[in-house]
Amino acid sequence: MRAMRAETFSGYEGLKLIELPKPAVTKAKLLVRITAAGVTPLDHTILSGKFHGSKAPLVLGNEGAGVVEQGGGTDFPVGSRVMFFGTYGAFEDGTDSEWVAVRKEDLCLIPDNVDDVSAAGIPVAYLTAQVALTLAGFRAGKTVLAPAIGGSIGNAVTQLARALGAKHAMSSTTNHAKAEQAKALGFNEVIDTSLEKLGDGVRRITGGYGADIVVDGIGGEVLGEALGVIALEGRLTTLGYSASRKTTIDVTNLIVPQASIRGLNMFAQPKASIGAAWKVIVSLLKSGAIKPIVAKTFPLVEAVDALRYLIEGRPFGRVVLKI
Repeated sequence: MRAMRAETFSGYEGLKLIELPKPAVTKAKLLVRITAAGVTPLDHTILSGKFHGSKAPLVLGNEGAGVVEQGGGTDFPVGSRVMFFGTYGAFEDGTDSEWVAVRKEDLCLIPDNVDDVSAAGIPVAYLTAQVALTLAGFRAGKTVLAPAIGGSIGNAVTQLARALGAKHAMSSTTNHAKAEQAKALGFNEVIDTSLEKLGDGVRRITGGYGADIVVDGIGGEVLGEALGVIALEGRLTTLGYSASRKTTIDVTNLIVPQASIRGLNMFAQPKASIGAAWKVIVSLLKSGAIKPIVAKTFPLVEAVDALRYLIEGRPFGRVVLKI
């Protein structure tokens, strides 16, 4: 089978299209023919040699969609359309290939109203978003901020919070064109930081109240700025660092509102939390309350171009490989 594998963790040049044996079905894993694979910032982090625990050579791809080909049993009969996330592409070979052996507990049936390309970009973003909201104590009426509306986490958190009854579901962008695109797509609480500061935008939208929950997937200066608009007993979750791994915070922004800050590692989440998150996500997908946004697709052989487009082009929406 064809697979796009990182032969070395040396940047884009380390990624090569190779032939590998088709994976075998075991008691623990069933066989999925991959139809589409999501491209994520984690792929770039691993390829750059900056992710703990990953070892080359490694087939990248942390999430994907496909069809059960063998070993699914009654829960996932042969021919079922499925999407999944797990340690694939990080600690074992991933979805940038024609077949993957997948643990049954990692699978979720794709709703009939969602196509495979859209489904491939759902697991990482929406599972992370839903788990983060749950751990932060989200309930209807809360005010939520998730910076970077064009990014996978910022967009997914904003969509989920809005669909689940948030009083405000806010995001941001540094790009004026993206701000206009967001408005055209119905995101009406997006702060254009080319025109105003993040904190000023949050205070404007909330009438000075601030954010009960912040879910930050980009790190850097934005994390420090977001902490400055946390509401009384608010909670900030940090789970990504595409902007920077380092930031500076004003500790009084934690002390005065008695706020809290925590990290989130999706690889460390219990299966029960992932299962509960899937139930919420699938229900909202079926009703059309949330809708994944795909910016562009690439064929498997252009995986390098796809990753470069995601990292350097910073598109609005997901980048997906069609296998």
